[in-house]
Amino acid sequence: MTTDSSRAHARWRTADIVVCAVIGVAFGVVFWAWNLLWAAAGPAFTGFPPLQAFMYGTWLLPAVVAPLIIRRPGAAVFAETVAATVSALLGAQWGLLTIVYGLMQGGAAELVFAFTLYRAWNLPVALGAAAAAGVAAWLLDVAIFYEAWAVEWQLVYGALLVPSAIVIAGLGGWFLVRAIAETGVLSAFPSGRSQRAV
Repeated sequence: MTTDSSRAHARWRTADIVVCAVIGVAFGVVFWAWNLLWAAAGPAFTGFPPLQAFMYGTWLLPAVVAPLIIRRPGAAVFAETVAATVSALLGAQWGLLTIVYGLMQGGAAELVFAFTLYRAWNLPVALGAAAAAGVAAWLLDVAIFYEAWAVEWQLVYGALLVPSAIVIAGLGGWFLVRAIAETGVLSAFPSGRSQRAV
């Protein structure tokens, strides 16, 4: 049975939509720069390409940061997809496929927040959401780009990508939100009214 409090918890305010969109756009620009860095760094990994996966986590940040700030169902998918769309529009080398990645990665993170019924906003949940987004990215990459790799290479890629997601998007995103909250700019959000995610 849905209670009034749970409906209120799920209801998006205009401020939630605007801030989530701004987060997505801001990270979309970051993605654009990271796309260039990824391409520029590629030749350094020609001997063993799976090693480059350690850089991946940056692309997953919005899927963790936005939900921790907004605390509304759908924030992970919304922010990650907006970021991916901006990245694609700015010329990401993967074209419109970038948007598919945003949807899938954001959706995977969303599942973790949904599992808590959108009531837990702590570090373990942030790490779990980042890990789920990392697994989604790994599976997509292996299926679309690296299907010809040896299984060992694919496993090494995943073994580096998922920890990258956990450290950069999970832990990094958690501390980023706390740092932003300490400035007071998130006072209109539950994440800004408490320094502890509960």
